[in-house]
Amino acid sequence: MSEKKIKVTLIRSLIGTKQDHRATVRGLGLSRLNQTRELQDTAAVRGMLKKVAYLVKFEG
Repeated sequence: MSEKKIKVTLIRSLIGTKQDHRATVRGLGLSRLNQTRELQDTAAVRGMLKKVAYLVKFEG
């Protein structure tokens, strides 16, 4: 049984963003520009992506 995955890429700098948005991006496992992670498609991850949608690009 394969689980759904979402590919997330950090496309904007964290400089000048809110502290909790930086923490959310770190929680997604991203630390550098153009870094990509493949995460499980869960409600928690979707909520995090919605919060920082202006900083990341994601495809699922």
